[in-house]
Amino acid sequence: MNYACLAKQAYQDPPYQIIPIRRRDMSRIKEWRNEQMDCLRQDQPLTDVDQERYWSQTIEPSFSLEEPKQILFSYLLEEACIGYGGLTHCDWGDKRAEVSFILQTDRTEDPVLYEKEMIIFLTLLKKVAFQDLKFHRLFTETFDIRPHHISILEKFGFLQEGRLKEHVMINGKYVDSLIHGFLRKYDDA
Repeated sequence: MNYACLAKQAYQDPPYQIIPIRRRDMSRIKEWRNEQMDCLRQDQPLTDVDQERYWSQTIEPSFSLEEPKQILFSYLLEEACIGYGGLTHCDWGDKRAEVSFILQTDRTEDPVLYEKEMIIFLTLLKKVAFQDLKFHRLFTETFDIRPHHISILEKFGFLQEGRLKEHVMINGKYVDSLIHGFLRKYDDA
């Protein structure tokens, strides 16, 4: 399926590419989300029924919209899905969106590989947001239990804009949430 809002459906940095999220990747995505719940806004494991409902009620209808609330991609190495993410909480009036990204769990365990693949994903997503959609701003919210992830965001050019103190409870402990932003003009500089 294709997103009506995008002029281009595949963004590549061979052998990597992002394409509109594929239904066949939903089961693997469910597994990764369930394995990485601590770093996501997800408090219960997802089921196959949850995924099917999410596909049919949220994702599939978004493909035909000119201004969807989210634009999700399967992240591929060759033809194999190794992650997913995209633009969520899209505000078309203000031209901003939150970045979503999750990588196959075993790939997150190698810090060098994680950094490489996250930077490639962000580079491709930035093309979608700033070149195709002409968005003005991207932002992230990251729980402060992921120092390597945060350092990659900052290395890429995201600036820390705020800290929400003791914002979420993870494993019985309150944790801060960090807000990072990236403006299109940073990309043009």
